[in-house]
Amino acid sequence: MKRVVILFTKICEAYLPDAFVFCLILTLVVFGAASVVTPFGPLELVDFWGKDFWSLNAFAMQMVFILISGHMLASTPLVQSFLHFIVKRVETEKSALVLISLFSTLACFLNWGFGLIVSGLFAVELAKKLKKVNFGLFVATAYSGFLVWHGGLSGSIPLKISGKDEILTKVFPDMSVPLSSTIFSTWNLALVATIFLIFPFIALSLRTDEKIEVQVPEAPQASAIDESSFRFLLENFKGFNLVFFFFFALVIVAALRRGESLDISKINGIFLFLALLLHRTPRHFLKALQDSIGYASGIIIQFPFYAGLMGLMQYSGLADQISLAFLNIATPSTLPMWTFLSGGLVNFFIPSGGGQWVVQGPIMLKAAHALSVDPGKVSMALAWGDAWTNLIQPFWALPLLALAKLQLKDIMGYCLVYTFVSGLIISAFFLWF
Repeated sequence: MKRVVILFTKICEAYLPDAFVFCLILTLVVFGAASVVTPFGPLELVDFWGKDFWSLNAFAMQMVFILISGHMLASTPLVQSFLHFIVKRVETEKSALVLISLFSTLACFLNWGFGLIVSGLFAVELAKKLKKVNFGLFVATAYSGFLVWHGGLSGSIPLKISGKDEILTKVFPDMSVPLSSTIFSTWNLALVATIFLIFPFIALSLRTDEKIEVQVPEAPQASAIDESSFRFLLENFKGFNLVFFFFFALVIVAALRRGESLDISKINGIFLFLALLLHRTPRHFLKALQDSIGYASGIIIQFPFYAGLMGLMQYSGLADQISLAFLNIATPSTLPMWTFLSGGLVNFFIPSGGGQWVVQGPIMLKAAHALSVDPGKVSMALAWGDAWTNLIQPFWALPLLALAKLQLKDIMGYCLVYTFVSGLIISAFFLWF
């Protein structure tokens, strides 16, 4: 296993570019493939790319809010105290890796933005405590728990189809799929639990002798402010945070009474207003906001480019051809597995659960209808496929890398191993359940 990691790491160090350059290269690869296998010419393909360039703005804002609100919640005194409480009791690299793996998987199941950031903070704090560690492995293990996000409470596809989703109802009129059949189904919880138990052993098997000393950066000095000023009193008035947390709690209660389901916006609000409550004052809340925004910058700039890539895949019919190639060999018992694998492949070009649902969802649901397969299970297979190759698609690793001050090549060798093992596990689940 160590030799495999060293090989993968050397390959990544030599050939893997920055995540944004990776996105540009993928676009050119898709453009070239579409020029060959579709009937459209170069000018038409460029038009397809430009047509959807800004189409994911609303969804991008939702994703950025998940990340920002998750980071703000992770930086609250309560969460920080909890992390420090655990870190003080860890004495070895082995126990640190096990804890990072378990913690990351659980946190990402609860909320991917919160889990992604708090796991990274946890890994960095443990590395500082132990001084010399396999720091790339620490960060890769913190990222590995991200695999379960789309089978968790903030998964965009299961949350979409739990309400009145346009894509679902076009194939299955008047249908919605409750969370009890997706996120809280027996097979999905069993899959999450299997990953939760197996990933710590993978982390331990990936340890190498190449350790580095993690430096502790100096904390920035806060700007001085007159504590007797009216501005200071307003910015540190705890009543604002309490009142608006109470307002939002009433909004959620009213929505649930109307029979509305938990969607992305409501979950964003829950984490945002929890952060507001736990930061206690507007001043501390705004400081946490300022700190969190930088981690979203890479995602913000890449969303339009991936939206353009999504348009190119969709309007040229290339995404359909990839999906149909898998469906041509599918049977009722194998359709979920092939949906998972095709989702993993397409995720390289459309690393957005919502965007992938728009492109692949209609095709997979039509196949589910034709083969009389549970649409909830097929939808979740697509969701897991999207999450699976996120481990080696650099888009969502950007905030974690910024937090750890590492480059993609530093963690990719480890992530390739996690991807291979988890692909076998998830494929087996979709064949057997």
